[in-house]
Amino acid sequence: MPNESIRILAVDDIRENLVALEAALDQPGVELVTAASGFEALELLLKHEFALALLDVQMPDMDGFELAELMRGNERTRGVPIVFLTAVATDERRKFRGFETGAVDYLLKPLDITVLNSKVAVFVELARQRREIASQRDELGAALGRLRAHGDNSPLAMLEIDSTLRIVGWYRSAERMVGYTAAEMLGLALADAPFLPSNGGREEFLAGMNALLTGGDRRAMQQHRFTHADGTLREGEWYCSSLAPSLAGGGLRPGSVMIELLDVTERRRAEDTQRLLIGELNHRVKNTLATVQAIASQGFRHARSEKDFQDAFTGRLQALSRAHSMLSATTWESARLRHLIADQVAIGAVSEDRLLLAGPDVDLPPELALRFSLIFHELATNAHKHGALSNATGTVHLVWRLEAGVLELEWAEHGGPPVAPPERRGFGSTLIEHSMAADGAHITSDFAPEGVRWTMTLPLVAPVEDPAEHEAPLPIPAQPAYDSAPPFQPADTLPPLRILVVEDEPLVAMELMMEIEDGGAIAIGPATSCEQALAMIRDGRPDAALLDGNLNGEKIDPVADMLAAHDTPFAFVSGYDRDHLPQGHGARPMLGKPFIGADVRSMLRRLAEEAGAAVR
Repeated sequence: MPNESIRILAVDDIRENLVALEAALDQPGVELVTAASGFEALELLLKHEFALALLDVQMPDMDGFELAELMRGNERTRGVPIVFLTAVATDERRKFRGFETGAVDYLLKPLDITVLNSKVAVFVELARQRREIASQRDELGAALGRLRAHGDNSPLAMLEIDSTLRIVGWYRSAERMVGYTAAEMLGLALADAPFLPSNGGREEFLAGMNALLTGGDRRAMQQHRFTHADGTLREGEWYCSSLAPSLAGGGLRPGSVMIELLDVTERRRAEDTQRLLIGELNHRVKNTLATVQAIASQGFRHARSEKDFQDAFTGRLQALSRAHSMLSATTWESARLRHLIADQVAIGAVSEDRLLLAGPDVDLPPELALRFSLIFHELATNAHKHGALSNATGTVHLVWRLEAGVLELEWAEHGGPPVAPPERRGFGSTLIEHSMAADGAHITSDFAPEGVRWTMTLPLVAPVEDPAEHEAPLPIPAQPAYDSAPPFQPADTLPPLRILVVEDEPLVAMELMMEIEDGGAIAIGPATSCEQALAMIRDGRPDAALLDGNLNGEKIDPVADMLAAHDTPFAFVSGYDRDHLPQGHGARPMLGKPFIGADVRSMLRRLAEEAGAAVR
C-alpha cells in the first residue's frame, strides 16, 4: 500500500546490536524488523517485503554469507539489497565473498551512524519510488483493462490504426460485428484489410483516414460500406477520433485513429422501407382523392338535381369509406366478399331480410375490394330507386362461386315492379360496367321484365396476357345525353390529336378521357397495363400520351422509354412525387393527383405544342 511503512531487516545474534540499530535508524515511515538468526530472518523474508537487509557476518549455525546466498537463490528475496555489518577486521577476500553473494555494501563496526542512516535513506527512497511506480503500473493496468473490457463489450466495433495505416487494435466487438479475429487483423495494412470492399469504397476510406491523420486532433463521422467475413456487404457509420503525431511529455506521441463502427444496414433498410411506405401512402391517398374527384365530377355531369347529386355522392363516399376501414383492419392485405356485403347492409343500402346470399368465402385484393364496394353500392342504389327493393316485397339474390381462380357472380332481382330498359345510361351503370375492366372483369346486364340481372366474371388470378389481344385500343364507353348543364367547353380547342391514356384507375381514366374529348382531341385507351400501352403505342402511334406513375405495382418505365424513342410528347399524371418517376424522365411534365380540369387542359395544350400542332 502507498502509505505502508518501509521495512528494513536487521539480522544479528547479539541482542544489544539490534537494540543499537533500532535507536540509530529511527526514521519516519521506516520500520526496522529484527531477527536473531539466519533461520528467523528467512521466515521473515517469506512473510514481508523489505527495502534493505542489514546482515551480521559472524553468526552461529548460519552466517551472513550463507543467508545472503539463500536469499539470492529465492525468487521472492533475490532483489532485496544487502549490506553486510561486521566487527571483524576484514581483508579483500572476505569483501569479495560478500559482494559475490550479492551485497551492495560492506560496513565495519563500530558503525558510523550518520553514514548508516544516509545509506539506509537511499534504499528507503528507492523502495518508495518502486512502490509508487508499482502502484501507478497497477492503476494504469486496471485502466487499460477497463478500456479493453469496454472495447470488447461495446455494441460498436472498435479498432485502432496507426500513422502508417496499420491495424494496431482489434477488439472483440469488432470480431463480433465484422467477423474477423484479432489474429487475422492485427498488424495488417489497412489497404489489405478484407473488410474493405474491393469493388469500390476502399480508396475513399483510405483517403479519409489519411486526411484525419494529417489534420491534427480531429473527430469525424464517415459513411463507408464494409464486407462481413461471410461475404455480405453491409452499410457502416465510422466514428473516428484521430491523434496526429506530436511531441508530448518530452517524447514523440505517435499518430493513430480510434474507430468505432456502427452497422446501420438494418436502419438503412428501415429508412428505405419507410420512404417507400410514405411514397406508397401518398400515392394511395392521392389516387383515392382522384377517384373521389372523378366520382364527384361524373356524378355532377349525370345528376338531375342538386339533391340527386348530394345523395348519390354521399352514398358512394360511404361505400368507399367502409371498404377502407375493412382493409385497414387487415393491414391492406385483403377483404372478404361477405364482409363487404355486410357493410352495405350495415349502412342501410340493403335490408338483411331481403338480400339472399349464397357463395363460398372469397378474399379480394385491396383495389378490387374498393371497386367492388362501389359496384355493390350502385346495384343496391338502383334496386332501391327502380328495382326489387323499391317496393315492400321484392328480393335480391346474390350468388357467386369461385372456380380455377375465376369469380362468377350474379345479382338477380325478383318481385319488383316490371322492368324496362333505361332510356339513358347514367353514371351508376357506367361505373358498374367499366370500373373493373382494368382487372379483367366482364360485366353484363339483362333488363328482363321480371327483374334486372347483372352477371360478372372476374379472374382473381391474373392470366398470362397475349399481346395480340391488345392490338386494337379498348372501346371507350359511349357518353350519355346530358340532362343537366353540358360539360365545360374550353376557350382553346385542341387539334384532333390522338392522345393515349395509360391509367389503371377506371374512374380517373374516364375523367381524363372526357377532358381530352371535351377539348376536341381524340382519347385512346385507357391502357391499364404496360403490355397494353406498348401494344397501343406500337400499333396506334398516338400523337401524345398521359401516363400514370404506376400501374397496379408495375413500373411505367418501358412505356416512357418507348414514347421517348418515338419522339412522342407525354406527361405523367401521378400520385407519386418526382423522385418516383422513371429514370431519365424526371424533367417530363407532371400533373399531380388529384387534378382539376383546368390543369388537365393546360397540360394537353402543352403536349399539343410539343407535338407541333396549333391550338385553335
